[in-house]
Amino acid sequence: MSIEQTSLNQPGKPRVAIVFGGRSSEHGVSVVTAASVLRAIDRSKYEVLPIGITHEGRWALVGDEPSRMAITDGRMPDVAQVAESVEGQVSLPLSPGSREVVWSEPGEAPKALGDVDVVLPLLHGPWGEDGTLQGLLELSGVPYVGSGVLASAVGMDKEFTKRVLDSHGIGVGDWTVVRPREWESEDGRAAARERIAALGLPLFVKPCRAGSSMGITKVKDLADLDTAIEEARRHDPKVIVERGVTGREIECAVLEFEDGPRASVPAEILVGGDFEFYDFEAKYIDSSDVEIPAKLGAEETAEIRRQAVAAFEALGCEGLARVDFFLLEDGSWMVNEINTMPGFTPISAYPKMWEATGVPYPELIDRLLAAALRRSTGLR
Repeated sequence: MSIEQTSLNQPGKPRVAIVFGGRSSEHGVSVVTAASVLRAIDRSKYEVLPIGITHEGRWALVGDEPSRMAITDGRMPDVAQVAESVEGQVSLPLSPGSREVVWSEPGEAPKALGDVDVVLPLLHGPWGEDGTLQGLLELSGVPYVGSGVLASAVGMDKEFTKRVLDSHGIGVGDWTVVRPREWESEDGRAAARERIAALGLPLFVKPCRAGSSMGITKVKDLADLDTAIEEARRHDPKVIVERGVTGREIECAVLEFEDGPRASVPAEILVGGDFEFYDFEAKYIDSSDVEIPAKLGAEETAEIRRQAVAAFEALGCEGLARVDFFLLEDGSWMVNEINTMPGFTPISAYPKMWEATGVPYPELIDRLLAAALRRSTGLR
């Protein structure tokens, strides 16, 4: 796609800026998600403008070539590999009075790329899924798919997700947080270790604000705790530690329809091979099985769908979310986390769950874009 081609808006077609990549450790997952959406979006209804954000935070014009944005030999793709220019920069409108996107290169006059009607932000993790990009789009006055600033921020931060859900009577299990300042002093480390030991073993040590199972360690011996915390801190200086539970890992997708949010049929994660839990490699490289629909009784299915919608509404989500649960041995449910911009890769559970519920992938994208175009920006 040349710069000249991108400046031509097609009459009667909403123009969708698909934004992906980003500065988080989930950069590659976001690129794969964008490739899937580019393949599936209905080109008879929408004009597409792919925009990639590099690891350094530069907004780059990217060719509409999803075949170049795939996992190759176990390696994740990168925006820098598919960018039209290593020096050019895409800029969104800076005020609500304009929706014109501009391309700038050093020593060249800026070039207008035409107006954008809606943004589909396919970024995962910090600096994209956590309310930061949503705040920028609110300032620009451009409609976008998904939750607003607050719900995105709360959904990204596992501590505050649990606090909000717990206040609504939704089970979240036992946990504690290790804050940056605490871990940076000997007294603080000692206090953190004491709190964590009281949770019991096994433990799961996680970055508090990351996804795609990045930086997670299962700890079965407290001698390994410090190493696990340092691994999590490579992704986020704030760490959450959760007591391990025994149960089935069940996911449920939520989509906002005209009459409100609805939940899909649930899926069950079946981790096989040598993997002890659903970590990054099991999820994206070795592809553990996802059973859709999950083998649940009618009452269990109805309850998880009810709780998924309740969690969606408790956080004030919009558009879409995936809610991850544990079905415990005593028959109770516990929310593991909520993902306000779930993956749309070919192996992602979110679109698969909706396809099994009767909403195929192209229709799913169409519903998300239509909802965003109906919704106003600003306070609502």
